[in-house]
Amino acid sequence: MNLVILDGYAANPCDLSWDAFLAMADCRVYDRTPPEEVVARALDADLVLTNKTVLSADVIGKLPKLRYIGVLATGYNVVDVAAAQARGIRVTNIPGYGTASVAQHTLALILELTNQVGHHAQGVREGRWTNSKDFAYWDATLIELQNLTLGIIGYGSIGRKVAELARAFGMKILAPARPGSKSGENVTFVPLDQLLQDSDIVTLHCPLTEETRNLICAKSLARMKPSAFLINTSRGPLIDEEALAAAFRQNQIAGAALDVLSAEPPAADNPLLSAPRCLITPHQAWATLSARKRLLDTAAGNVRAFLEGRTENAVC
Repeated sequence: MNLVILDGYAANPCDLSWDAFLAMADCRVYDRTPPEEVVARALDADLVLTNKTVLSADVIGKLPKLRYIGVLATGYNVVDVAAAQARGIRVTNIPGYGTASVAQHTLALILELTNQVGHHAQGVREGRWTNSKDFAYWDATLIELQNLTLGIIGYGSIGRKVAELARAFGMKILAPARPGSKSGENVTFVPLDQLLQDSDIVTLHCPLTEETRNLICAKSLARMKPSAFLINTSRGPLIDEEALAAAFRQNQIAGAALDVLSAEPPAADNPLLSAPRCLITPHQAWATLSARKRLLDTAAGNVRAFLEGRTENAVC
């Protein structure tokens, strides 16, 4: 069996092992594969693993031996699932591997906005404390999380983990009401508009669909408190980036911390790269060593199950 890994570097930049895959098949690993080389590299492949390399209907149609596509991520929008299903090609993904890591990163972003640890540590390194006239200094109001309200849009496994961590800081939790949702002592379910109005911090953990694209737009930003913060560790297109940049210019929002953008890597003219009070990290929330090890272990398990005639984590 021939196995081709089209873009393995992000998941394994040489600090983990491909041995499990090498033991199961004749395996070739590419760090990255440009679109024009996908067909040539995967032409003789029975099994293909991809992270962000697109496998369109056209590409799938040009790979006659292909029987299996493993996505090295939870989202599988890079694969034309309908085309794969029509060919009888199994498609799998990796659910849940990054829940703890993404939740942790979400809290790290919140704490950076409220405590500005990185900013002040850099100031100390530059000599500002050494030259200070006082025993302490801070450049902006430092904010305590206790009794603040966190609005979590997307109350799935990651959203619930974020809520668990936030409650340890004494935060109150809101989530959008859905049919059958019942408020309790740990979370209050409210209409989305009320969540936006009442939250001191809004964090996004919902999937990208046509319904959620540009969920955070000029209208929703106008509903938020001028003192509120926005966090996004989910998908970049959940936010209308031009609208958010305008909200900063108009002082409609206090700040934002984003781990994802609409295009990745971003174009140099993305308005949020130079927006004031906007922290951006390079889509790294998922990428702790532990999370990536779980990802590769699960991916190997998915391949092994397929070769043994079993089904694990199948999309189709």
